[in-house]
Amino acid sequence: MGQAFDLDLLRTFVAVSELESFAAAAKHVHRTQSAVTQQIQRLEKQVGVKLFRRSGRQKVLTRHGLTLLDYARRILGLHDEAVRMLGADEPKGPVRLGAPPDVADTILPSLLRHFSRQFPTVQVEIQVARSILLMDALKRGEIDLTVSTLDGDYPRIALRTSPSVWLCATEFKHDGQRPLPLVLADSPSLFRRMALESLRSAGIPWRLAYTASTLVGIRAAVRAGLGVTVRTIEMLSSDLKVLGPADGLPQLPDVTFYLYLRDVASVSAAARELFRSLASSQ
Repeated sequence: MGQAFDLDLLRTFVAVSELESFAAAAKHVHRTQSAVTQQIQRLEKQVGVKLFRRSGRQKVLTRHGLTLLDYARRILGLHDEAVRMLGADEPKGPVRLGAPPDVADTILPSLLRHFSRQFPTVQVEIQVARSILLMDALKRGEIDLTVSTLDGDYPRIALRTSPSVWLCATEFKHDGQRPLPLVLADSPSLFRRMALESLRSAGIPWRLAYTASTLVGIRAAVRAGLGVTVRTIEMLSSDLKVLGPADGLPQLPDVTFYLYLRDVASVSAAARELFRSLASSQ
């Protein structure tokens, strides 16, 4: 290959790969869908290999596409960092960041450290709430970035995938002959749906023992021995224990925590640069 990489083509390629949609990528890079398709075709011609293959109705990355994605993120990350470091002014804030209470003690500190290293003078405003509320706030433009377990149509980065588990108090006695007492968040809730669907699929009887609108309430009820809840392993503490297949409960799916960025054109430069720098470090 005798040509240098076109950064615009690489940026579009990364957008298509991360958003898993040509239409979503087109909105992200402010081009038409046909223009995005043409850019990908130009990039494939430039590198001499196919970057996407069709899988059903979707297009997924080929082996070469996965390899290029890793390099593209690093190339763009270094480019953006160089532009940022050589620029006269640091991007202005504040950056409004949302995070679910599940990750306030785990993922959130590492994010804040990354933000502080990149732009130490930019103010970060944190809003802690349930994922469903944070996604609504992102849609309304009340926050710029949010950590969430939910699917959305915004640019996103996968931060962590964690196992989901059945949690109860250490002194809780699980009786498989009786309906399982559940401590759940009120609807809508990913973990509520996960618990109920898993129990129904396994044919395990259950009863709703306690409902709470906050994680604080759920923790209190579980620690009091009122029942069992479903959360990611991050909630496990010394006064809680995990139940699983050995106790007659079904295996649960993993949960991925994403960082979402609101529409690129409407957020602050600091929010955009922080998102891009984090994406390039993945």
